[in-house]
Amino acid sequence: MPGPSPGLRRALLGLWAALGLGLLGLSAVTQEPFWADLQPRVALVERGGSLWLNCSTNCPRPERGGLETSLRRNGTQRGLRWLARQLVDIREPETQPVCFFRCARRTLQARGLIRTFQRPDRVELVPLPAWQPVGENFTLSCRVPGAGPRGSLTLTLLRGTQELIRRSFAGEPPRARGAVLTATVLARREDHGANFSCRAELDLRPHGLGLFENTSDPRELRTFTLPPEPPRLTAPRLLEVGSEGPVSCVIDGLFPVSEAGVYLALGDQRLSPDVTLEGDALMATTTATASAEQEGARQLVCNVTLGGESRETRENVTVYSFPEPLLTLSEPNAPEGTMVTVTCAAETQALVTLDGIPAAAPGQPAQLQLNATENDDRRGFFCDATLEVDGETLSKNESVELRVLYAPRLDDSDCPRSWTWPEGPEQTLRCDARGNPQPSVHCVRPDGGAVLALGLLGPVTRALAGTYRCTATNDQGQAVKDVTLTVEYAPALDSVGCPERITWLEGTEVSLSCVAHGVPPPKVSCVRFGGAEVIEGLMRVAREHAGTYRCEATNARGSAAKNVAVTVEYGPRFEEVSCPSNWTWVEGSGRLFSCEVAGKPQPSVECVGSGGTSEGVLLPLAPPDPGSRAPRIPSELAPGTYICNATNRHGSMVKMVTVSAESPPQMDESTCPSHQSWLEGAEAAALACSARGRPSPQVSCSREGAPWPRRLRVSREDAGTYRCLATNAHGTDARIITVGVEYRPVVAELAASPPGGVRPGGNFTLTCRAEAWPPAQISWRAPPGALNIGLSSNNSTLSVAGAMGSHGGEYECAATNAHGRHTRRITVRVAGPWLWVAVGGAAGGAALLAAGAGLAFYVQSTACKKGEYNVQEAESSGEAVCLNGAGASAGRDAGAEGGTEAAGTSEVPAGGEVFAIQLTSA
Repeated sequence: MPGPSPGLRRALLGLWAALGLGLLGLSAVTQEPFWADLQPRVALVERGGSLWLNCSTNCPRPERGGLETSLRRNGTQRGLRWLARQLVDIREPETQPVCFFRCARRTLQARGLIRTFQRPDRVELVPLPAWQPVGENFTLSCRVPGAGPRGSLTLTLLRGTQELIRRSFAGEPPRARGAVLTATVLARREDHGANFSCRAELDLRPHGLGLFENTSDPRELRTFTLPPEPPRLTAPRLLEVGSEGPVSCVIDGLFPVSEAGVYLALGDQRLSPDVTLEGDALMATTTATASAEQEGARQLVCNVTLGGESRETRENVTVYSFPEPLLTLSEPNAPEGTMVTVTCAAETQALVTLDGIPAAAPGQPAQLQLNATENDDRRGFFCDATLEVDGETLSKNESVELRVLYAPRLDDSDCPRSWTWPEGPEQTLRCDARGNPQPSVHCVRPDGGAVLALGLLGPVTRALAGTYRCTATNDQGQAVKDVTLTVEYAPALDSVGCPERITWLEGTEVSLSCVAHGVPPPKVSCVRFGGAEVIEGLMRVAREHAGTYRCEATNARGSAAKNVAVTVEYGPRFEEVSCPSNWTWVEGSGRLFSCEVAGKPQPSVECVGSGGTSEGVLLPLAPPDPGSRAPRIPSELAPGTYICNATNRHGSMVKMVTVSAESPPQMDESTCPSHQSWLEGAEAAALACSARGRPSPQVSCSREGAPWPRRLRVSREDAGTYRCLATNAHGTDARIITVGVEYRPVVAELAASPPGGVRPGGNFTLTCRAEAWPPAQISWRAPPGALNIGLSSNNSTLSVAGAMGSHGGEYECAATNAHGRHTRRITVRVAGPWLWVAVGGAAGGAALLAAGAGLAFYVQSTACKKGEYNVQEAESSGEAVCLNGAGASAGRDAGAEGGTEAAGTSEVPAGGEVFAIQLTSA
């Protein structure tokens, strides 16, 4: 016997573990109840599968035990308190095995539940109809036989991948197996060619198993639309044997139109149509040919099939036979005077008519006899046959022409006695003769000269003019006629009879005439351009006769025109407008004196000065023609009187001209400087600007970008940019001037730092700020005995390091420029912990100056210019101490700010550089 499977081993291990726990429990609690257990208690097995069941108990010594079930068993294993049995080929949907043991005269039971499941191996979609009409419902039915349990099944009907309906069978009895899903679907056009299928899902995941899926084979649906109306059939109602007739069959609203079939037939004859598809419409066209075997009434059939259905249309067609009538002449080419018989015949059923005269009865011929004359040549005879077919009268006809032979005739209508042709264009010269056969015609001059090329296209020339004899000939005789040819041509005006240019002299008598050539003789008339009066006869020449005349010659064949230019010449004459007696030359204008003189031919003019500065001077003249080269324009021109002389071949004339010279305004640096300076406080004055020019220019000035208020005294606000404009009759000149305002120096600020105080040995700084333009030069005066004083590069700052008692006292700052000097004083006390600074008044400053007057004097030295000086060295050497720093040039480079103080200040007029000197004893 084979060993237990892995599943059985796990069940046995679980059983031994349960028994061990049971024994421990028995040792601990002697009164615990006994039980029976079945594992697995609930099982789900695939239909036809197998399962091991483990039946056990906690009874220490069971009397007997077993497993009751209707299922087939394959093997059993036993122990003292357990039993394992394999169940195979489990097919029942649901069964309940029972595990039992007999213990202490009691029966212990455990009941289990085994259910089977079957995968959806078969998913069947009921076949679809071969063709389904659009707009009608069809049924989709899906069957999944045997699959279950049904409560775990879900069926889905699909169109392609689109879900149409999905149904879950949850809640069905556990024993239920298999499922059916049916749906009604409306057929649509877009469903044509679509695949429908059914998907089955058995979801056993809640029972610890997987999801089992299967899908049916797809089934293709073919939908169609076939309208209830029959096709439209178009064909001839009557069709003659041997002829062809167009046939067309059209039907609209087909879908799918490409699947439609067409059947066309005439009687037993099937036709082969050409099928054209356009949208949902189908058109079948063909040609039906009738044969003699089909003569009589026949049916034309058009049948259209689609989706197993068809639509049909029938039309009646009558096939008939109707040959052409027969028309004959007894003599097709009859000489003049011959009798001719004309006969018209047709089939038995047709009625014939000859030239409007019907036959006696259908099937009988119609005849006509005549004596042939010239007028019968090319006479046409008409035979008409009629036949009635299916209520419709049909007609056929035949015609024939009679030829009558006769001698030539030359009529005036076809060959006129007098010919008139225009010269130039090509012509076809014709002289036509009547006759049968057609006569030949030739025309020759009687003197044996030129021969006319009749019937040929050729140019007509004057040499063809004259009289010709024309002869027409054929087999029946000949005819002769004299004709005259006249060649007409348009007028011509040549230089001999009508010259292009004519010159007249004013005051003489002349006439304007032109001679023209042409046939018929032309008439000539001349008219001046812009006028309408025709010039005729003699006239006295005046200047207004000069101009262009148009002479035109006219006859029946055309006209010729020619322009004749008439020039009237006359002597020179001055006009005040074109040559004025007084002329002003403007310097720089580039203009020359214009003196235009009337005269033909154009006179030459020369103007020469007479007397004064212009004596013998030639006055340059502007050329009369703008395109001519002008003489050089002079930079200066001598005013005075000039004599102008005009001359041509018909005389000369003299005129006096007075010339004056003027010039436009001009300003430059000499008359109007571009940079000007004013002094603040001075009496206000106008800008120094004047201009040169004739006549004298007026000069006006205005401020640029701001108003210019008029003040009595110059203010700093007057500084800025001004524009001066000089104007006279010949133009303007402008100049931009920059105005600067200078002012006297003012010491605006004198301060000490630190402001709080200084002890002996401390440091302090004095700062002096001045306002002035041009910038002021700063100089200092220190108390006597002050040592080690330093100055900044522009002297605006005085600094002391290690203050001593000798540094206490009054310090004076002086600001100087070209317009004056201004001073300001400050007192420094070095005593105790505080530094007092005070600004002294005018009286205190005067007392200090008086006390040191004997000790101080002013010098200038190279060391002072550098701004550096050692007070200790000066004291030991007995030299003067200079505290002004840099010289006057350095003072001008420094800037100054505005503002003044009244107390402790004084002003000194400018008079060179000032230095404060303190002397010390040895």
